[in-house]
Amino acid sequence: MAHDIAPTGTPGEFINLLHWPADGLIPVIAQAHGSNEILMFAYATREALTQTLSTGIATYFSRSRGGIWVKGETSGYKQRIITVRTDCDGDCVLYEVDAPGPACHQLRRSCFSNRIDADGSVHCDKPIIG
Repeated sequence: MAHDIAPTGTPGEFINLLHWPADGLIPVIAQAHGSNEILMFAYATREALTQTLSTGIATYFSRSRGGIWVKGETSGYKQRIITVRTDCDGDCVLYEVDAPGPACHQLRRSCFSNRIDADGSVHCDKPIIG
């Protein structure tokens, strides 16, 4: 069921207004501040979103690791939160981030580095490190 997201309130109220699916994982899109480039797609739990809002560092839930994951914790390329937004239905979150390095584990700027052009040709962005 769709519902309005309140434009004001506390972070806890914001989190409670989201439409959380049964598995507790809400989709999150990370977008680069300034360029608006889509960097990655992941999920967050209530705990991960709470941590994101309290620390200002993008935090997700890793399904493969089975737990909370601070992006860049091991690589050093943490994503600093500029804004957190939600879509009009409250079932997806957007992190606008300052991302100083690669967002992709393959060292590419964006996880969306594979492209198929209208002519059918396939391309992949080069790693930005390495």
